[in-house]
Amino acid sequence: MMKPNLFAAQEREAKLSKLGDSLELLERHVDFAVLAGAVDDAAPRPSRERGGRPPFPTEVMVRILLIQQLFNLSDEQMEFQLLDRLSFQRFAGLRHSSQIPDRTTIWTFKERLIKAGASESVFDAVNRQLAKHGYIARGGQMIDASIVQAPKQSLSKDEKAIADEGAMPANWKPAHRRQKDLDARWTKKHGKSYFGYKVSASADKRYKLVRKIKVSTASEHDTLHFEAVLDPTNTSRDVLADKGYVDGEREARLSQQGWRIHIQRKGSKDKPISATQERRNKRIAKTRARVEHVFAGLAQLGGKTLRSIGLARATLHLHWKVAAYNLRRLVYLKEARVEAF
Repeated sequence: MMKPNLFAAQEREAKLSKLGDSLELLERHVDFAVLAGAVDDAAPRPSRERGGRPPFPTEVMVRILLIQQLFNLSDEQMEFQLLDRLSFQRFAGLRHSSQIPDRTTIWTFKERLIKAGASESVFDAVNRQLAKHGYIARGGQMIDASIVQAPKQSLSKDEKAIADEGAMPANWKPAHRRQKDLDARWTKKHGKSYFGYKVSASADKRYKLVRKIKVSTASEHDTLHFEAVLDPTNTSRDVLADKGYVDGEREARLSQQGWRIHIQRKGSKDKPISATQERRNKRIAKTRARVEHVFAGLAQLGGKTLRSIGLARATLHLHWKVAAYNLRRLVYLKEARVEAF
């Protein structure tokens, strides 16, 4: 029979640290108080004039939302894991708290950010911390986009026609409306249909950190957001992209502004690309392929699908998802540097 141990909790935590807690590594390199301050500046905490239970500290909620993105958890799963998982409790600062944020509290915090137009706040704050650690954008940038699927909608022909006009059928009850995503759109890629949104991103060549993103519906063409994600802070003026971004007029304009545009060329049945262009495409592909590593990293965090409804929530979700990717990448870069010495 096992004997009770008064120090069991402390011994478990010590063993957890010894085995390697990824969240503890994040704690070592990230200033979460600064991240929370940036969120509060963009979306001030609600007033307590009417009384009621005070909201959880913003830093606690920021930590919880980052855990949620790192481990791809729903609000319901996040509530359960906070009650059950030691490493999550420790990271969120709730180890000795009798109160744990429930799913409604998590949802309310997200809605606070959306209503304040502060979906990008933590992403911008994370990028400022990257610069503080010395990881400024270097070596040029790679631009690409990825489809993020949303739950498919079942609409009749008439309902779809109304939705395409930006309206909502009058006979839908409020509960029914809340379950319908009227912002997401269909698109085709490589002959396959997808429903949802799209995230366009610019990542620097040196560190493979995401510097700028743009969230849109899936039906919007990648090339529309090329300049929106162009990062002027990169130390190099080189920009690499695949053949989906070909636009001669834009390339000429950006070249006049000092950018060095490297976009792969595409041919057609009537006019295939030349051998010289083929070699150029291969040279660009060797470097541009690094952006695929970024999107693969986002996919590992669950960045290819959404559980939310609407463009506003998709924008919030994807900015926090990319912020979580950047923080995980920061930890890797910092720890790899320590090991090198």
